[in-house]
Amino acid sequence: MNGIVWLGDEEDQTWFPPVERALGEPDGLLAAGGSLTPARLVAAYERGIFPWYSDGQPVLWWSPDPRAVLFPDELHVSRSLRKVLRSDRFVTRLDTAFAHVIAGCAAPRAAAPGTWLTPEMIEAYQRLHALGLAHSVETWQGDRLAGGLYGVCLGRVFFGESMFSAETDASKVALVRLVAEARARGIGVIDCQVPNAHLQSLGSRSIPRPEFLALLGAHCHPHAAGTWNPFAS
Repeated sequence: MNGIVWLGDEEDQTWFPPVERALGEPDGLLAAGGSLTPARLVAAYERGIFPWYSDGQPVLWWSPDPRAVLFPDELHVSRSLRKVLRSDRFVTRLDTAFAHVIAGCAAPRAAAPGTWLTPEMIEAYQRLHALGLAHSVETWQGDRLAGGLYGVCLGRVFFGESMFSAETDASKVALVRLVAEARARGIGVIDCQVPNAHLQSLGSRSIPRPEFLALLGAHCHPHAAGTWNPFAS
């Protein structure tokens, strides 16, 4: 833990060290410790910081450089996905099964049998959901939850946290709905945190951390409940 700041529960719940102090290796590790209170989480997101750690570790706080983002107008929808969207295979809903979506995101996967969504993390985001700050986009196949995603909305920024698919294309369908809602509600940017091939295929790109922080300054207003509150289906 050399080179990073330790956060104690007795400290100001909104304080973090400047993100410029984050390590280059591992990329973006800024601080450790502290609790996942709503005040601390909101303060973290407003500063371009998010928690990410495994069971048995202290809470680890990250601000990577570069940052992966998806601008709503840059969503790429393939021909095959367009065909799925035109079919009646799936129906999307908003905020009707948040707990089930986060449980789906936490479930072990073939490529990654472990999970970073600890019970503490799940409880923390459920608290944010109860406050109207965390939201789910759900893909349904009949009465079965086939996939979805969840994240936090502050001001005009949606901070994507995780997604899952129990059926092929279900998480992609949820992302398309997320982008449609972002366009309709004036959301300027969707934070994807770290680059990955799946999201890049859908139009996400990496930008320097200073550019991301400037976007937060323009779109993420302190303590705003978000333009998606209430988030009705």
